[in-house]
Amino acid sequence: MKGVFFALSISLLMACSPAPESGEAYMVENIKTPKGLASQVGALEFLPNGKLIAAFTRGEVMTYDTITKEWHLFAEGLHDPLGIHVVDNDEVLVMQLPELTRLKDTDGDGVADLYENVTDAFGITGNYHEFNYGPEMDSRGNFYIALNSSSSGGKMRDEVRGTINLDGRDGTTGNRQMFSTVPYRGWVTKLTKDGTLHPFAVGFRSPNGIVVDGADNLFVTDNQGDWVGTSSLFHVEPGKFYGHPGGLVWTSGWSRGNPFRLPLDTLDSMRTPPVVYFPHGIMANSPSQPVFDYTDGKFGPFEGQLFVGEMNRGRIVRVMLEKVNGKFQGACTPFLDSLGLRKGNSRLAFAPDGSLWVGQNAHGWLGDVGIQRIVFTGKQPVDVYTMRLTSDGFELTFTQPIQDTAALNPDNYQFARYYYLYHQKYGSPQQELERIRVTDVKLSRNRKTVTLQLASLKPGFIYELNLGDLRSKWGQPIRSGLVCYTVNELIKD
Repeated sequence: MKGVFFALSISLLMACSPAPESGEAYMVENIKTPKGLASQVGALEFLPNGKLIAAFTRGEVMTYDTITKEWHLFAEGLHDPLGIHVVDNDEVLVMQLPELTRLKDTDGDGVADLYENVTDAFGITGNYHEFNYGPEMDSRGNFYIALNSSSSGGKMRDEVRGTINLDGRDGTTGNRQMFSTVPYRGWVTKLTKDGTLHPFAVGFRSPNGIVVDGADNLFVTDNQGDWVGTSSLFHVEPGKFYGHPGGLVWTSGWSRGNPFRLPLDTLDSMRTPPVVYFPHGIMANSPSQPVFDYTDGKFGPFEGQLFVGEMNRGRIVRVMLEKVNGKFQGACTPFLDSLGLRKGNSRLAFAPDGSLWVGQNAHGWLGDVGIQRIVFTGKQPVDVYTMRLTSDGFELTFTQPIQDTAALNPDNYQFARYYYLYHQKYGSPQQELERIRVTDVKLSRNRKTVTLQLASLKPGFIYELNLGDLRSKWGQPIRSGLVCYTVNELIKD
């Protein structure tokens, strides 16, 4: 009798527990930029004093007081700055087109009076597409810088910086594929504390996003194009090759001539695949800067997960990583669509208050300009919290309990499976697209976790999941019903 009374009490307690507040979990605010400023944002970060520091692609570096809403010019005259690292309130490192530059206010007037070259030990041909990203620092004080490949739609100038190796491009005119004719185009480089720039990893087309996590894992986004079937997220490790051939000519001891002439199977056997694919036209067409949520819950329930900007639409993507057989892989899902968010979401930075600041940039392509702020309202979202691989399917955990009947209906989990070709052509259509049936569904006692058994599970595929009419226990709909998991590894028994 006592056990029955206890169970009844728990049931009544659950039934009487208050429902979460309705309304949006996040809101988007516009930040007013100075009149006359070309507000194409190349870099965003926060100073220890809480002020925003932003670099704009026309060359200005400015600070913004989030309390008084006032802007102040810190530095100017830079060339297409696309990354910033804060040293302290008076000093930053800015990655611009020709060099990594130290900007320092030495007299305390709020304006940089020291402009110092930290490193320019990489090549420039004058090609318009030779953008540079970073620097990102690890726990040992090393910096990582990503260097864009040169565009086949642009030219090499007569005067260049760095040794020329024409084997780094396809054909005598170089107008067929992105290329690397000076070091270290298409590489991620490592700047050690002694000031030496080292080649670190190769095979990138347009790595417009670089981040180091709390365990010194380095992640880089790359954009769809030649040799990149769809945009991707890579876990970058020293000495590895990630797919785009041009930069291979700068590998120490390279003696194989023009890498574009190597057999496709040879290049494919050399490369390390992405840990997460962003399906083109479905998830992201032009991913940008990734940032980890280390806000201790100030930005909602996604602590430790990765947020990635998207240039081509008003979207931020959320990435859920896990390790399978010791290797990273995982899922991505739209975190925020619309709500007033503009396109061109190029640079992201978390503020001390836990809000996510987004800098926008058209940069001659599709996009908008300006700065916006995404704020967690305190209303818990209804969303997929994690998607994990099992031996025969996937385990979905939600941020809130899900209604039983819908959660147990296999028809509410529509899976498609496909992959993208690795080839020299620009992008790739989906390959071997097929629907995969869910054969069993289990719901955890707390109604937050659904375990799905699939009719077939194979490595080397993206599993795209579209959720049906799933709702929280209190009737709130799922915010995003799209999740895409990249299966590189299966769980070993």
